[in-house]
Amino acid sequence: MAVTQSSSLVRGPLVQHFKTLAIPAAIGMGFSTLYNLVDVFFAGMISTQAQAGLAVSFHPFFLLSTFAFGLGTAMSALVGNAIGANKKRRARKVALQGLGYGVIGALVLLIVGIVFAGPLMTLTTEPGEIRTLGSRYFLVLLFSLPGFILTFCANGILQAFGDAESFKRGLIGAFLANIVLDPLFVFGLPGVWGGIGFDGLALSSVMTQTGVAVFLVSKLHKMDVTAAPKLPELRPSWATTRAISAQSVPASTAMFVLVFSGFVVLYYLRGFGETTQAAYAVALRIEQIALLPVFGLTGALLPIVAQNFGAKENSRVSQALFTCFGIGLIYMAVACPVLWVGAEVAMGLFTDDAEVIRIGVSYLRVDGAILPAYMALFAINSFLQGLKKPIWAFWIGVYRQGLAVPLFIYLFVNVLGFDVIGVWFGVATSVLTGLLVSLIVAKIVARPLLGGLLPSRSARVGG
Repeated sequence: MAVTQSSSLVRGPLVQHFKTLAIPAAIGMGFSTLYNLVDVFFAGMISTQAQAGLAVSFHPFFLLSTFAFGLGTAMSALVGNAIGANKKRRARKVALQGLGYGVIGALVLLIVGIVFAGPLMTLTTEPGEIRTLGSRYFLVLLFSLPGFILTFCANGILQAFGDAESFKRGLIGAFLANIVLDPLFVFGLPGVWGGIGFDGLALSSVMTQTGVAVFLVSKLHKMDVTAAPKLPELRPSWATTRAISAQSVPASTAMFVLVFSGFVVLYYLRGFGETTQAAYAVALRIEQIALLPVFGLTGALLPIVAQNFGAKENSRVSQALFTCFGIGLIYMAVACPVLWVGAEVAMGLFTDDAEVIRIGVSYLRVDGAILPAYMALFAINSFLQGLKKPIWAFWIGVYRQGLAVPLFIYLFVNVLGFDVIGVWFGVATSVLTGLLVSLIVAKIVARPLLGGLLPSRSARVGG
């Protein structure tokens, strides 16, 4: 029997809504990051080259996965906006059409990935063992793409209804399964099966990501929003497809540009050797752990803004953004010093290579110092998407990742003559200037839609 699962985010204390949505999301993403660290750990047991191969294959896969992130944000924004406006039929139509949209997109991208696997890998690697390992891993990992896309689509719908618990449970399950399947597929069972080596890490990802998708879609089918769909509801609707595309394509493209900047970073790093690439792979995962509460917090902002904007609670929309800023800065006051002091210890958990540790620490200490800027950027992106203005998040991304990252890295490395730390300085400068641009954009966008970026006095007092 279908059940109604909806949480109104237009009433009650905003801090409580952030707590309800952000904590489960952060925990879930924490297990997702731990999931990736399990892969890094077992790759390190094989070789440093295997860790580097894991790093260089991540960006081509992430490039194709940008579709999933855009679709997830579109579902959260559009379904959440319909819920806030009390348009239940609209919410159901968008959710069902979004799932179909995701299936078609997944199949297309799977074919594209197989066809262009070779060219994608040549962008970030030189001929040799790292490219060979990365290419093998990437080709197997591609088959997790349908599950990955449907996971984000289903989670966007669930999150719009105030459900962050299902995503958390799915990712915890995937993490636990990965701990078992990684060593099983890589090393096999002694005396029974010899395993398949490095490729086993990718095979484990295919199985676990598909499992998460099945779990989340099954949760949707227990809700009124997608229960017992009829054939006419599943038939593609041009108007709804266009609305989903208008919301998802800019978000996906913004993420695509983000991945492009990752290619730029890897392009420069390959000139410093495979040790640097391995250090970056490990340090990036550690930084993601530090940002987990931020991902949960700013991810929660999207459905809160979407529902309140749909309900025309304009002051509450602005208040949600500044509540997000406040909570985020409190967390950063603790996280930044801890990351600075503990960078060497954290790197040492995943490698005993002294040079890998040294380079990874340099990245963590430079990029870790600007974590508050990341938090504010992510919050403004969610804010703009919740207002159904994702095109502005796209243009911010074009500046920050498409223009500023290559420009500033070039200036620090090629003009000023810095070594690898120049790459880190380039990334940091792009983030800080990108934040300035995003604040200006948010103020301009909020003026006609909300009457201004700052919440009214009554909203600030009432909460």
